[in-house]
Amino acid sequence: MKNFIHGILVVSALASAVSLSAQATPATPAAPGTQATPSAPATPSTQAAPALPAVDDIVSKHVEALGGKDAINKVKSVYMESSINMMGADNPSSTTIVDGVGFKNEMEFNGTKIVQTFTDKGGWMINPMTGASTATPMPDDVYNAGKAQINVADPLCDYAAKGSKLELMGKDGTAYKLKLTSKDKIETVYLVDSTSYLVTSVAAKGKMQDQDVDITTKLGDYRKTELGLMMPYALDVDLGGQFSLTIAVKKVELNKEIDPAVFAMPK
Repeated sequence: MKNFIHGILVVSALASAVSLSAQATPATPAAPGTQATPSAPATPSTQAAPALPAVDDIVSKHVEALGGKDAINKVKSVYMESSINMMGADNPSSTTIVDGVGFKNEMEFNGTKIVQTFTDKGGWMINPMTGASTATPMPDDVYNAGKAQINVADPLCDYAAKGSKLELMGKDGTAYKLKLTSKDKIETVYLVDSTSYLVTSVAAKGKMQDQDVDITTKLGDYRKTELGLMMPYALDVDLGGQFSLTIAVKKVELNKEIDPAVFAMPK
C-alpha cells in the first residue's frame, strides 16, 4: 500500500506543474511539420476532410493563445499553492519554479511532507511514507520524465530548440493530437483545442508499484495572469482508469523573488 501511495504522490507532484485520452496509433503518422495525407481519394459520394494544418502553425497559434512570446518571456518565476483532492481528502501543495533553473513541489499528506525537486543538473525527493525521511537522489528515469518542468513555457512552445520532435497524429474530436518525443526519448501526447489552441489534455507513461501506467491529465479553467500569461487552474489526473485525483490551483504569484538555494538537496 505504501508503494501505491508513493506512486500516486509522485504523479500528483508532477501533475501540479502547469507546464502537463488514450493514445491511438494511426496507420501512417504525418511527418513533423507536414500535413497529413488522406489514406484514400474521396469518392463522388463522399467529401474529402479538410487538410490538417502544419505542426508549426498549430504551435504558433498555441503560443499566441498562451499570451504570446512576450508574455511567456516576462515570466521568470512561478509560485503556486494548490489543493490536491485524493482519497476523499484535500491535501495542500505548493510549487516553485525558477525558469530554466529549478522546479520544486511540496505536498502534505497524513501529517507528512513529500518533496520532489528537479534542477538543470539533477533531482531529489523526500518521501517519509517509503522510509525516505531524508533527501534522496532521484532515479534517472524519473528525472528525465519530469525535468522539463523547470521551464515556465510548456514543451510545445520551443520544442525544436529543446531538441524534441513533434508530430501531428490527426484529430481527436475537435482537438489536434500532437506527439512530442524529447531528446531523451520521452513521449508525451498533447491535445490542443482547435478553437482556443490551448492544451486540454496531456497523456504520458508513468510508473506505479513498478508497473507502467497511462497517466492522462486534463487541463481546464484557464485564466489570464497579470502578465498576460494564460494558466490552467483545474487539473484532473487519471492513472490508467484505476485511480484519479483532482488539483485546484488556489494562488499564483509570478516573478516572485526566489532564492535558487531552495532547489539544493539538503545534506
